[in-house]
Amino acid sequence: MKIVFTGGGTGGHFYPIIAVAEKVNQIADQENILEPKLYYISDSPYDPEVLFENGILFEEVYAGKMRVNPSIKGRILNFLDIFKVGFGTLNAVYKLFSIYPDVVFGKGGYASFPTLMAARILGIPVIIHESDSAPGRVNQWAGKFAKRIAVSFKDAGEFFPIKKVAWTGQPIRSTIERPALRNDALEYFKFESNLPVLFIIGGSQGAELINNTVLDALPRLLKDYQIVHQTGVNNYKAVKGRSDVVLFNSEYKSRYISIPFLNPLAMKMAAGVASLVISRASSTLFEIASWGVPSIMIPITYSNADHQKLNAFGYARAGCCNVIEEMNMTANILSSEIDRMLGDKAGYNEMVQNTKNFAKPNAASTIAREIVDIALSHEG
Repeated sequence: MKIVFTGGGTGGHFYPIIAVAEKVNQIADQENILEPKLYYISDSPYDPEVLFENGILFEEVYAGKMRVNPSIKGRILNFLDIFKVGFGTLNAVYKLFSIYPDVVFGKGGYASFPTLMAARILGIPVIIHESDSAPGRVNQWAGKFAKRIAVSFKDAGEFFPIKKVAWTGQPIRSTIERPALRNDALEYFKFESNLPVLFIIGGSQGAELINNTVLDALPRLLKDYQIVHQTGVNNYKAVKGRSDVVLFNSEYKSRYISIPFLNPLAMKMAAGVASLVISRASSTLFEIASWGVPSIMIPITYSNADHQKLNAFGYARAGCCNVIEEMNMTANILSSEIDRMLGDKAGYNEMVQNTKNFAKPNAASTIAREIVDIALSHEG
């Protein structure tokens, strides 16, 4: 049984693939299926160590972006990327023909296009998964020929042929799906047990607006809260340098921890200690829901198809979060919203229950089961 995974560009595409691959391996082990051969085809391996840990072989193909409303520079890059896409698709056809997998699983994003096009040319069955309320362009296109379509948001099903769609929720890695015990997490971060903890997470790349607003609010916030702040690798030095200045000689210095990027253990610990999460409205919100922690979502103003706004307000309608739009994101508004949410015990407890109800913990297993079934039928 050979399975190809494709997607990429961000952790939001990559890590759900890993969650599904984990479950595919688990099903194969439980059902004594000959060890599956798993491949990941994209323009970069994203996290080579995680691929290796899950027995996934990486194959590189070129991929190009088609930028919406581009500047002059963007138009030039769009033109050049046409050749990247063409060459990448030819390369993907060659590689898929060499592997000849039983099924291709696509997670969306520009990096998945060459492989999905190659699968269509070669007649290889395709399954796709869409994380956002409004699908991206690649998934909208792939939905026309995909055998099965899984969606995280129920609303996203409206964009696809209804008979193909299953509302599965978001695949989440087993290593971070369940938060650590609070006492263990407090010990891990050396935090005080009597103060709430804010977990600031802007995605794997970080979010400058969130970082800067949190730093502006830091002196006020640390009087009442402790903070774990994932800054993003690219922004860590700037955030660390500024926080060191802001907290110089502060009696609350030990209440603030900044980290470039959280590995699964640190993420699990942060989830276990968090009273409130502040985050972008990417697919990370499904991880937050699985932890049962209320949140404040700050969607990117101009995201593809406005998907972050749709995600954030869809999540808010389910009673799981409050939303602060970028135009309103100031230190004072953020601090006041945190105080209000954590000060309203009844409202907070209701939001905890809503997040737990929103989560669909079997998403990765459901998708993996369908992949294995299609692969075995194709193999036979």
